[in-house]
Amino acid sequence: MPEISQELLQNVVKEEIHNVLEHYLKLECSLEELQVSIFSRRQEKQEFNKKRIVLIVSLTFLLTSIIYQLNIFSFIFGIRCVIPNNYFIWEATRPISDCNFCSNVTKPVILHNVSKETFNPYAYSSQPIVARGAFLYWPAKTKFSWHFFKELYADIEDSYKSVEEECQFLHFKSDFISIKDVFSMSEARSNNKPGERSWYVGWGNCHPVILQEMRKYYSKPNFLPADSEIPHKEYVFMGYDDGATMHLDFINRLMWQAQLKGEKLWNLLPPPECQAVCKPVEFKVYPGDGVLVDTRVWYHATTIPNGQFSLSVQSEYG
Repeated sequence: MPEISQELLQNVVKEEIHNVLEHYLKLECSLEELQVSIFSRRQEKQEFNKKRIVLIVSLTFLLTSIIYQLNIFSFIFGIRCVIPNNYFIWEATRPISDCNFCSNVTKPVILHNVSKETFNPYAYSSQPIVARGAFLYWPAKTKFSWHFFKELYADIEDSYKSVEEECQFLHFKSDFISIKDVFSMSEARSNNKPGERSWYVGWGNCHPVILQEMRKYYSKPNFLPADSEIPHKEYVFMGYDDGATMHLDFINRLMWQAQLKGEKLWNLLPPPECQAVCKPVEFKVYPGDGVLVDTRVWYHATTIPNGQFSLSVQSEYG
């Protein structure tokens, strides 16, 4: 039998891993089937949960030993958004939700001309909120673009490295491995020209100089509670079509997002244990709108309609 080269074996394994991850990232089959398999009768299966965790950890060590030998950690970590920070383990062990947060929710609270006073009753609730036109005054609405961030990252030393090592890159359904790949695409693809593959990505900005430059064009939302804190990391999401796949966020605080370019359709689902008493929620936001969703308890996905380019900035408060 002819000897199989390590390079060939690496390529085969990479392709198979990529195919599996692509398959389970498809919205049509990623969330609900996974939820059913993981969470069905979870209240009655506490002991089984422990065994499942042991099994997951054991399989993780086994897979780790295999892929270490094949030197493909860089490939897996390049697509770490697929299983961000031990996503499946967190899913299997997250607390059961109190369904009161969603039992009477069928649509978001819509706030016009939002102020601290009108926002305060909802500030720390899990009620989805849309603040219409809250960010129309931000210079970022006209300043930010794919070109803006491409030039910003090219001009600042270690900017790409900061995303790779300190923050997080989310490729969702796109074929990009890193933020550098995003800014290396052709002009035609960046504009979603006919025949080009659509894309949508997100990434955290941790580099202090990057944040300093970004924050020249926007400020902390003026309707948030005066004593609320904003972390030293803010996300940018941009692209076309599919948007973010259905997921939960494992974060410490509540989320706010400023929709700066394009429209975006939000789809919210209650956790599996609440689906008998809570309903899905769907709403659309427009350029200048603010979105506030407790993404720690609401599963959420987004879609960009009509081939529009969407760009948003997201952070947390608490």
